[in-house]
Amino acid sequence: MRAFFRQRGGSIANYVGFVVFAFVVLFPFYWIVMSSFTPRFELFQVPPRYWPANPTLENYPNMIESIPFWEYYANSLIFAGGSTIVSVFASAMAGYALARLKFPGSNAVFFGLILSIALPQVALLVPMYEIFNTFGLNRTYHGLIILMSSLITPFTVWIMVSFVNQIPSEIEEAGYIDGANMFQVITRIVLPAMRPAIATMLIINFIISWNELLYPLVFASRNTKTLSVGLVSLGRASMGVSRPWDLMSALSVLMVIPVIILVIFGQRAIVSGLTRGAVK
Repeated sequence: MRAFFRQRGGSIANYVGFVVFAFVVLFPFYWIVMSSFTPRFELFQVPPRYWPANPTLENYPNMIESIPFWEYYANSLIFAGGSTIVSVFASAMAGYALARLKFPGSNAVFFGLILSIALPQVALLVPMYEIFNTFGLNRTYHGLIILMSSLITPFTVWIMVSFVNQIPSEIEEAGYIDGANMFQVITRIVLPAMRPAIATMLIINFIISWNELLYPLVFASRNTKTLSVGLVSLGRASMGVSRPWDLMSALSVLMVIPVIILVIFGQRAIVSGLTRGAVK
């Protein structure tokens, strides 16, 4: 028995640790899904039930009727999709410039972008609100997209710079020798080599933007609110002592479905972008 534990003890400990970790991570999600099918009067029973005695689908239509769900859903797609495209496109160009074009102050610009990641969002709310209000960008789609892009661009630039540094400069030099200009080298050589990083950041930035709450909550109007703001609105609309956790759970489930689908179909791109170099 001792010999068995000496040989297999490490593997058993790894499996036990993985099971505990998976339980801690997945149980809250299970509870939300279960709550979305549970009538409200069953949610607060003591002792708690881990499976609804009278499962129901009524929470979903009730939630859709409580808020303008489809409008919020479309706003979330516009907000997350626009922010993702703008941030990744700008970061790919900036990442190449900072990695390849050594101009005066390039290192200061790069480190300034990295340091901006450490700034808390709350500290930027008042100055950003004043700036966006001056230019008429508050409560608009393009204002929200610019705002969210400014939040996720520094980290994306960091990833792009790291990835461009993995591309041998000799490939670009060969393109110049063959008569290509800078635009052709970037579009035909650099961007195809950066495809794994671009695909990875498209997925990651979409998920971050889709789940963002603070900026849409402060800067969005009635017509530009997202699903995350709708989740807050459901809690505020409650007339009773407790919040409508059944409706909030139903909305949470519908919010997480697009993210799950995106990760399932994009997991290869994520793994490729995070673990593979640009050139085999």
